[in-house]
Amino acid sequence: MQVIREADNYIPSGKPLFLALGNFDGVHLGHKKLITTLLDRARQDNGTAAAFIFEPHPSKVLFPERAPKMLVTAEQKAELLKKLGMDLLIYHSFSLEMARWTPEDFVKRVLVDLLHIKEAFVGFNYSFGHRGAGTPEMLQSLGEGYGFKVHVISPVRVEDEVVSSTLIRRYLEQGAIDKAKEMLCYYPLLEGRVVKGDRRGAALLGFPTANLQVEEDVIVPGKGVYAARVRRKGEWLPAVVNIGNVPTFLSGDAISIEAHLIDFEGDLYGETLGLNFYRKLRDERKFGSIEELKAQIGKDRDAARDLLLSQPLPGL
Repeated sequence: MQVIREADNYIPSGKPLFLALGNFDGVHLGHKKLITTLLDRARQDNGTAAAFIFEPHPSKVLFPERAPKMLVTAEQKAELLKKLGMDLLIYHSFSLEMARWTPEDFVKRVLVDLLHIKEAFVGFNYSFGHRGAGTPEMLQSLGEGYGFKVHVISPVRVEDEVVSSTLIRRYLEQGAIDKAKEMLCYYPLLEGRVVKGDRRGAALLGFPTANLQVEEDVIVPGKGVYAARVRRKGEWLPAVVNIGNVPTFLSGDAISIEAHLIDFEGDLYGETLGLNFYRKLRDERKFGSIEELKAQIGKDRDAARDLLLSQPLPGL
C-alpha cells in the first residue's frame, strides 16, 4: 500500500479512484464494512482503492482541549488498512483555513480538482465542511453535480449497539477489553518506548517491569491489572500489565504503564514495545504491605500466563 502525505502530491495513475472518507480511528467493524464494500467496487472496475484521512484529527486543531484520545497511531492505522487490502492512503493536513471551507469547497478543491474520484464511500454519520455542515445526503447531491457516485454505508451493530470509535474508547476506559475487542475485531493495542523507572519492581518486589512511555494523544485502558502479550522484535511474549497510580508506593494522579514480561530476562531500556490487551484481571488497589503486594503480583502473573496459553496470538 502506498502512503501519500498531502493530496496535492497525488498523481493519477489512469485507473479510476474509489475513495473512502473518514477518520477510521481503530479501523473497527463499521470501518471494515465500508472498506470491504469499496474494495469490491474497485476490483470490479480495475480501480484504485484509497482512503483520505485528515491528520491530525480536525478536533485536535479546532478544539485541542476537547480532542478525543485516538485508538491507534497514524502508523498503526496505515498497517490496519494495508492488511485489509487498500492500495493507497492519503494523509492530508487539516488547518484552520480548511475548517472555513464550505462542504462544496472541499468537494471541488479536493475530491474533484486534486483527486478526480470516480466514487466515494462514507459512513452513515459522516460530516464535512465548515462546522460539519456537510452530510452524506449533501455529498450525494454534490456528487451528482460533479460527476461522481457516493455510497453511504449503514451502521454495524454488536449486541444492539452501533459500533463506533467513541463507544470503543468508553469500553477501554472501563477496562472492558472483551467488548472493545469484539468491536475492533482484534485485541486492543498500545505501543510505547521503555523508559527508566525507579526499579521498584525488580529491587523490592522481585518482578522487574518495563515502564512504557506512550504518545499523549493515544488512549490508555482504564486503571487496573491486565493480561497482555508484548510484541518485541517480532516475537510475542506473555505479560501482566499494571496501569494506574501505584497507590501502594505513591500518591498523586500521574498514570504509569508497567509491563512485567513473564519468564523474560534482559534489558529493554530504549526499546519500543507493542502491547495487546486480552483481559482485565482486577482493579488497581492499595496493599497493606510489600509482602501482600508481592503475593498478589504472583497470582496476577499466574492468572495471565494461564489465560494467554489458551488464546491465539494477536493479528497486529
